[in-house]
Amino acid sequence: MIERLVDFSIRNRAIVIFAVLLMGAGGLRAAQELPIDAVPDVTNVQVQVLTTAPALGPLEVEKFITFPVETVMSGLPRLEEVRSVSKFGLSAVTIVFEEGTDIYFARQLVAERLAEARDAIPRSYGMPRMGPISTGLGEIYQFTVRGDPMCPEDDPDIDDCYTPMELRTLLDWYIAYQLRSVPGVVEVNTFGGELKTYEVQLDPTRLTALDIPLADVFDAIERNNANAGGAYIQQSGEQLLIRGEGLLSGIEDIRQIVVAERHEGTPITIADLGEVANAPMVRQGAATAEGQGETVVAMAMMLMGANAREVARGVETKLAEIQPTLPAGVTVEAFYDRTDLVDRTIGTVATNLIEGGVLVVVVLLLLLGNIRGGLLVASVIPLSMLGAFIAMRVAGLSGNLMSLGAIDFGLIVDGSVVIVENVVRVLNDRKPAAGALRPTVSEASVEVARPVAFAVMIIMLVYVPVLSLRGVEGKMFEPMALTVVFALATSLVLALTWIPAACTFVFRKGVAERKTWLIRKIHARYVPGLERSLTRPGRTVWAAIVVFVLSLGVAPFLGAEFVPKLDEGAIAMHAIRLPSVSLEESVKAVSRVERALLEHFPDEIENVVTKTGRPEVATDPMGVELSDVIIMLAPPSAWTAATTKDELLEAMEQVLRDEVPGQRFSFSQPIEMRMNELISGVRSDVAVSVYGEDLDALKEVGDDLVRILQRVPGAADVKAEQSTGLPVLRIQIDRDRIARYGINASDVLDAVAAMGGKRVGEVFEGQRRFALQIRYREDARSSIEAIRRIPIAAPGGALIPLGQLAALTVEEGPAQISRDRIQRRLTVEANVRGRDLAGFVSEAKAAIERAEVLPAGYFLEWGGQFKNLQEATGRLAVAVPMALLLIFLLLFMTYGSVTPALIVYLNVPFAATGGIFALLLRGMPFSISAGVGFIALFGIAVLNGVVLISYVLQLQNEGASVDDAVKRGALTRLRPVLMTASVAAFGFVPMALSTSAGAEVQRPLATVVIGGLVTSTLLTLFVLPTVYASVAKRERKPLST
Repeated sequence: MIERLVDFSIRNRAIVIFAVLLMGAGGLRAAQELPIDAVPDVTNVQVQVLTTAPALGPLEVEKFITFPVETVMSGLPRLEEVRSVSKFGLSAVTIVFEEGTDIYFARQLVAERLAEARDAIPRSYGMPRMGPISTGLGEIYQFTVRGDPMCPEDDPDIDDCYTPMELRTLLDWYIAYQLRSVPGVVEVNTFGGELKTYEVQLDPTRLTALDIPLADVFDAIERNNANAGGAYIQQSGEQLLIRGEGLLSGIEDIRQIVVAERHEGTPITIADLGEVANAPMVRQGAATAEGQGETVVAMAMMLMGANAREVARGVETKLAEIQPTLPAGVTVEAFYDRTDLVDRTIGTVATNLIEGGVLVVVVLLLLLGNIRGGLLVASVIPLSMLGAFIAMRVAGLSGNLMSLGAIDFGLIVDGSVVIVENVVRVLNDRKPAAGALRPTVSEASVEVARPVAFAVMIIMLVYVPVLSLRGVEGKMFEPMALTVVFALATSLVLALTWIPAACTFVFRKGVAERKTWLIRKIHARYVPGLERSLTRPGRTVWAAIVVFVLSLGVAPFLGAEFVPKLDEGAIAMHAIRLPSVSLEESVKAVSRVERALLEHFPDEIENVVTKTGRPEVATDPMGVELSDVIIMLAPPSAWTAATTKDELLEAMEQVLRDEVPGQRFSFSQPIEMRMNELISGVRSDVAVSVYGEDLDALKEVGDDLVRILQRVPGAADVKAEQSTGLPVLRIQIDRDRIARYGINASDVLDAVAAMGGKRVGEVFEGQRRFALQIRYREDARSSIEAIRRIPIAAPGGALIPLGQLAALTVEEGPAQISRDRIQRRLTVEANVRGRDLAGFVSEAKAAIERAEVLPAGYFLEWGGQFKNLQEATGRLAVAVPMALLLIFLLLFMTYGSVTPALIVYLNVPFAATGGIFALLLRGMPFSISAGVGFIALFGIAVLNGVVLISYVLQLQNEGASVDDAVKRGALTRLRPVLMTASVAAFGFVPMALSTSAGAEVQRPLATVVIGGLVTSTLLTLFVLPTVYASVAKRERKPLST
């Protein structure tokens, strides 16, 4: 079949050229439409269910909301995990589905079960809703809205300035409203500022003096805020619709609502009972920037599966259109734009590919000695990429660091190199007449087409283990494997069609083969070396075995990690304070952090924006004691306080420890932190989760684990979830007393709700709507004694102080309750610096086992990046041996005999030898990136062995003696072996040496391939001929026919 394909291509050159041009045009179109992002989206298939319950503490949220939601979700089909967080006023339940589940199907399943959950949740406690259809890569564009001048905090009512409430209103109802129309934007999440409400601020003393129950105020407002329709009447042949308009339209309307009448008939209005004002909703989050105090922040969230670069640019374009229409002095300033990271990462990939391509062409010219042949082989590079783009578009892959970053142009041209080299050699030897050119090219191409085809298929086959990966590692590396396979498949088709057809044009005037000076020098040194190897086979083989055994001894000392961290050019710093801290104090504390960072690192930091607590759509359920500080870094070339990012983090940590005491900090990166949190519920490299029911016991175990982990070398940012320490004012109703006065518990609870603001309706301003709430004035709720005096109405008209109907006590309650698999859990997190991940966890496990910290019935589970590493290693441990077995079967099919297949197979372990030593010399631990490099290396190594041994077998079958066949075969195939190995190695050189954005992930892969090619090439040129000669002489016949 392969021979017929080559012959058809030469006889129908016009069809082949037309097909190549057509593929090129399709590839250009596909490249333009290809989604572009920095990294693959590795977020699992999940749906968040968020419930806001402002009146409930963590225990009540868990009991009345989280548990019912978890219960109804537990039996969903294709369900993998249900985890949750219950905090003051918020329940966040994350439902994770098996990989491959359609996200819209998953959301439909959750939506159906939510109806059951709503029936189980008390009506006044909150309404569970699904979060936006977004992922860990969804927060693509973040910006602040600033007003100049801002109103002073001590006098917000002066004219010609902007208040946080005005900026937040402008953001919510104008800017965000328009941004949601950008294709690919699924949500605009707001953070900071003040959410505008119409607030009735009641004075309890006036209620008492006028004998007005609180319930009467609720009823009066609800009865005075509605519209009605009266159908229509007919008049003079016309139909007139009847509308009754009673909606409240502003503060004055609310003030005039009548609540009751005095005995003489004088109405008592809302104005008689308190004030009406525009006041902020009770906040659970705030944003600050540049150490200058509060600001208003928005995050544009991308629809799952959308093109990150296009969506980010669409948001940027829309904001540019909005800016001129904003009030004077209001500006929108971006502080995080995913496009920057995407452009830098794709720039790194493009630079590496271009430099690698140039090196490949240079190597071809140096070793082939024929410019026309070298350029012909080089043409396969862009054509293969265009073919790969078409396949990527069809498969729905995006162009990113992983899918494009592992492509080696040297690998792509290997098959074409062998064919062109053989064509050049045969044409030079035979010097055919013009009429015999096509048959000669066909014969020369067919001579190596079969081993080339099988060798390239073997290279594609070695990527099968990567395709077997699942979860995070699968989503990260599967696009890379598919893209490489697409490019290799295209290159193979081109090598068997385009290259032979083009050779008949390129070499129609003949070819004069000449050995370049480099090949001559290598040839001169190779001949005596090969002679020595063949005359002393024992030494040659034993030397190779010793080197291989040494590499096996070195391998355990490399250490292991999941994948190297991609440098995002930004730092996400997590600031932690006591759970009892107020939002106002948190804002002051984090502003001091911002000022300290900007003062000490002016050359390293471009801007700092902090988000404290949780946003409006609580996709990140933080309490007010927690802050995410987003630090955008300047290019490293401008740094003066540090030379590496690790040094910078240590310097920042020291400065903050000295100048901002009372807070703890952990460091990550924006995408990395969000990904870790969404995938596993934690933000760090390593997580130890303790499962049990008693919160106090969980806290005690967590504290013990923190102390143990802090003593393990390499531990950084060790912290436990703050599960306790939230002060609570408990108002426990006395059932005997309320029964004595004839008061219902709901009357007392209405008064409690009015302390925080009880929503009783809405006020419309055109299309905008704002909550209308009733709240006691501040002096009536500012202390425990004031709360005791709040009046509760009895049926007889008496007003009884709250302190006589309930016991008021201050207690310490849980700050957060985390659950997983319908069990409570507490997680201890740690980052690892200065050592490998696997070694750290191994030492930490041993230390925890020695300490025996777990009570009976409690158990631990390790998670974070370590869990990903474990799962990926476990899958590779099964898939790699299967792929190696398939490689051997293909080799057996190539030769029809076990012996030559085994000889070529020797290249696989000896190629690994060079990869291991290369990692050791560069101080790199084993990672999944390095593992993928080994997989690619095995394929290239087998290719070289097939090229050499196939020709030796051919010569022996033609009647040559073993020694003659081995020597002639080795010397004839010296150049193609060097060319295939060199172009593959040099294609990876820019990747191995790059320090640009994204190079961290590529370097281990490239290092392994380059190091392995050195040893596998030496093996191919010296050990394989030696082994073949020894075996063939014992067999006394050709090893294959």
